[in-house]
Amino acid sequence: MPHRGRRLVGACTTTVAAGLLATGGALVTAPPREASGRGAGTEVAVGAYLHYGTPGVERMQELSRWLGGTELRAGHTYLPGDTWSNIEGAPDSLQSWARWRKARTDRLFVLNVPMLERNEADLPDDRVAELIRSGAHGEYDHHFRRLAERLVGLGVPDTVIVLGWEMNGFNYSHRCRPDPEGWKRYWRRIVAAMRSVEGQRFRFDFAPNRGSDAITWTRCYPGDDVVDVIGMDSYDQPPGDTFDEQVAQPYGLQHQVDFAKAHGKRISYPEWGLFRNGDNPDYMRHMLAWITEHKPLYHSITDYCPHGVWQCGQNPRSARVFREFLSTGKGRGRGGPPRFDRAEDQAWPGLW
Repeated sequence: MPHRGRRLVGACTTTVAAGLLATGGALVTAPPREASGRGAGTEVAVGAYLHYGTPGVERMQELSRWLGGTELRAGHTYLPGDTWSNIEGAPDSLQSWARWRKARTDRLFVLNVPMLERNEADLPDDRVAELIRSGAHGEYDHHFRRLAERLVGLGVPDTVIVLGWEMNGFNYSHRCRPDPEGWKRYWRRIVAAMRSVEGQRFRFDFAPNRGSDAITWTRCYPGDDVVDVIGMDSYDQPPGDTFDEQVAQPYGLQHQVDFAKAHGKRISYPEWGLFRNGDNPDYMRHMLAWITEHKPLYHSITDYCPHGVWQCGQNPRSARVFREFLSTGKGRGRGGPPRFDRAEDQAWPGLW
């Protein structure tokens, strides 16, 4: 996904929120996993990324009304990667998300966690490789233990952690290509650090971009013992001019499904939506059908322009498909597009 939006997230949130870990050693015992295949739970948690902070929580209920009462069970947000303090869980909005999660036992809280500070600083490959090696040697373990303690303390020890998302791309400082082997060791250290915190039941979601991108994402896979979910961020853009091509391309949607099945994992779609091909109801129908067929643990449409369907008015045909597909039929027609009370929120969707 294009990362410009999360550059804004980091700036906004910064304003608001002014053991046995040696590489190769035994890891803390992982929590029980929900494997894909026979016997696994198959109910799909529907979600949307609506805003990085507390307004995102409030808009979940509004979007649910727009969908005729459909329950949104996946709440999705990001920790900004500008400073280590934010990666440690400093944003106050985590409290709002924790309250949302605890209101119903069947909800999922999905949190994207950067692996490095200055995550959108366009660092050169040699500097990224140096930072990854430092992480692999344990220099940053304490930051992730603090995050784990923060989440457990907030009462969300079962958070789904989308760690180092889109690692196969070119942009983020937590990208894999500069040192794939070091990157995998670093992932393992982070998971060990977070699992060392008493009371945690985190699930770790490995979520590359669809396709090969800067490096084939299978080269970054850190191991079945430290991954619980095989995710994929997939937008309607090349490579893959048609949905069938997005499915069949090397390291595309079918490869994700097959890889997850081979490794006994559920799949997810932390980010998906429209993009280069504009308002494309055909893509929307096919993606929703794909999700229905393959039953990910959760999916979360990115709902701001140009990707979204509710907060973005430029995709009316796709919005109609999304709403009709996901609506419960109860109270259809109630609600409407979001209403913004503050000037900065009114401008917000167009800034991404």
